[in-house]
This record gives sequence, C-alpha cells and structure tokens, in this order.
Amino acid sequence: MEIVELQKGNEYLEEGIKVFWKVWGTEDNYKFYEDCILHSAETSEDLPRFYVAIENGNIIGTYAILRNDINSRQDLCPWFACLFVDREYRGQEIGKKLLEHGLSEAAKKGYKKLYLTTDLENYYEKYGWEHNGIAYGPSGSYIKIYEKSTGLCIQKEFMA
Repeated sequence: MEIVELQKGNEYLEEGIKVFWKVWGTEDNYKFYEDCILHSAETSEDLPRFYVAIENGNIIGTYAILRNDINSRQDLCPWFACLFVDREYRGQEIGKKLLEHGLSEAAKKGYKKLYLTTDLENYYEKYGWEHNGIAYGPSGSYIKIYEKSTGLCIQKEFMA
C-alpha cells in the first residue's frame, strides 16, 4: 500500500475528489469537495492536505489534515478528518497506518498535536488518542474531540 498526497497533476487527483465526495458528501455538495481539494492541491500553504491510500492502482482509503473540521473549536489546529478504508480492506490495520501517516505529516509541518472529532466508540482510543472535550457544530449538536501528540517534541529532545 502507498499513501499519496493529492496534488496538482497527480494521477489520483480527479478520482480522489470523487472518492472523498462519495464517502463524505451528499448529492448536493460535490462542488464543495472539488473546490476544497483542488485548491489544496495547488497551494503552497501547509494546510489543508488530502491523502489517498493506493493498492494495485485503486484508492482504498482516505484522510485529510485540515485547519478546521467545521466545528466550534477554532482554537485547535490541525484536524485529522475523513478517515475511510474501503470495506473489503478493513481489518488489515490500514486505518492505523493512515492515522500514523497523518501524525507524521503533521509533525513534518511543525505541529505538536493533531485533533479529530468522532462519534465512534473505542476506535481511536486503541491507537492512543485521548478524549479532551467536545466541539459544537453549526447545527448546535456536539461531538467528541480527541487529540494525540505528533511526537514532534519527543523528536526534538532526542536530537538535542
């Protein structure tokens, strides 16, 4: 398996947009995903970034690192979002590999922590993510926030 960042000119860019939209979008918001991913693929800024997992030329998983995951906690950044593994590849720890890749990418960009929101129970905890509160969405509902160190501060200590 290879994890690829969606970039301008990347062979997986168009298909990646469709996969993110199919998994996370609605019939009414394709343009939202297309616009967001196309602009992220062309910017020199460190965020947002979208990634796909590739196996035998097929996209089998996704994740993104975003400035904000459309929630009230604008003070926290960056956010790990859109974790997905194709049904036939589940149970092979691909989700774990995507989480680890996201933490590594966030560390490379200089971030000490990575955050995510979820309503899943006992998934992220088994990979060391810690519950640290709740965030509210535009609808007024709330969702749990998790965080995990990227290891950046640990890496710096070893280098000293």
